[in-house]
Amino acid sequence: MLPNDPTSTDRPAPPPWQFQQPVRPLIEQRRSSPTLLLAVAVVSVLAGAALFMSGFLVGQRADAQPGTPANRADTFQPFWDVYQTIEGRYAGGDIDEQALVRGAIKGMVEALGDPYSSYLTPEEYQTGLQDLSGQFEGIGAEIGTRSANGETSDCATLGPDCVLVIVAPIEGSPAEKAGLRPGDGVLAVDGDGLDGLTVDEARDRVRGKKGTEVVLTIKRETAEPFDVTIVRDTIVQREVIEQDLADGAVGYIRVTGFSDNAASQFTTALRTDLDAGRKKIILDLRGNPGGYVTAARTIASQFIASGPIFWEETADGAQQETDAAAGGIAVADDVSLVVLVDRGSASASEIVAGALQDRKRATVVGETTFGKGTVQQWIELQSTGALKLTIAKWLTPDKRWIHHVGIVPDVAVEVPDDLAADNDPALDKAVEILTATGAVDRAA
Repeated sequence: MLPNDPTSTDRPAPPPWQFQQPVRPLIEQRRSSPTLLLAVAVVSVLAGAALFMSGFLVGQRADAQPGTPANRADTFQPFWDVYQTIEGRYAGGDIDEQALVRGAIKGMVEALGDPYSSYLTPEEYQTGLQDLSGQFEGIGAEIGTRSANGETSDCATLGPDCVLVIVAPIEGSPAEKAGLRPGDGVLAVDGDGLDGLTVDEARDRVRGKKGTEVVLTIKRETAEPFDVTIVRDTIVQREVIEQDLADGAVGYIRVTGFSDNAASQFTTALRTDLDAGRKKIILDLRGNPGGYVTAARTIASQFIASGPIFWEETADGAQQETDAAAGGIAVADDVSLVVLVDRGSASASEIVAGALQDRKRATVVGETTFGKGTVQQWIELQSTGALKLTIAKWLTPDKRWIHHVGIVPDVAVEVPDDLAADNDPALDKAVEILTATGAVDRAA
């Protein structure tokens, strides 16, 4: 079911409609907060929701011959009547045949009424692939929005009461080197104002090829606006954050996405803990919206020696098992594991949490997860973009379908909306389970 992986030299990717070989399967991300990576197109914008992607084949073609099947001629006749009428009688200007074809495909997919199936333009398709690679070209900053009075906002259209702001420059990025600071307002890009744009449209203006310049007009606190020139570069996203807790007794690893980089970074962090003698591990998947299924399998396989990680069930009811990869470094029984989840844990996060829960390899702590249990396939359409279509369900090792249900934690921890920044009851519970000593020493 899973296609062959490309070599590392395949990234940064050429225009994806030029690919002639399968590309790595993935799980789409969904937006879990107003903070976005400035250089990354958030895939939820393309799909409108969290998506689980598996086994998509670039360049895949249907076996059937092109054209209208004879036994469906009557069904498709109105379509061809409309197309030919437009072609022959439309008097409003030149006709863009490519736009007509793309519009027809988009409408046909939307008619399914499935929020997880969609049509992507070539540009959207390329951006979607780059998003999940773990590296991208841009300035390297997280962005968000705030209201006119300075409060954090999840507004969608920029204007007087919806200002684009720098949440934080990524460490070592061009944005950091250029002096951007958290809280800086972005008023214009290359001299053009941002009012009326969506956050994603504004982000796309800032993104660009490595080595090119972009000029941001910045408003910092009470100072007059000023311009900052930044040279774009390739940014490697940090998706794994590690530290030790409880006086060094517990290894804590937070995974924020599931790219190839995340999988390798996680394995390195886990090995560091094991080499230091830490065999009590917390895997924090809270707020993690997903990524590559191969990365999810790699991470889960560090703790599961063999057997199923998840199942796929196709439209005909056939089920196919995806097993753990060999060589996991923490499969021994003396390695204890707690997995933290919340309502923002989706797709690949749910695969990992579900696998570790069903295989009795971890205690899952926190809130019930998002609940995304269907599988999509991306199919390239030559010179036209890509089709994203729901083609299967995915099931946990015990064949549970968690769609619209989520992974229910073994130990539920309610998190109040007004929780103080230095208070983390779910993390405290995880440490308590592993050490029976209570609250976390956050100075560790």
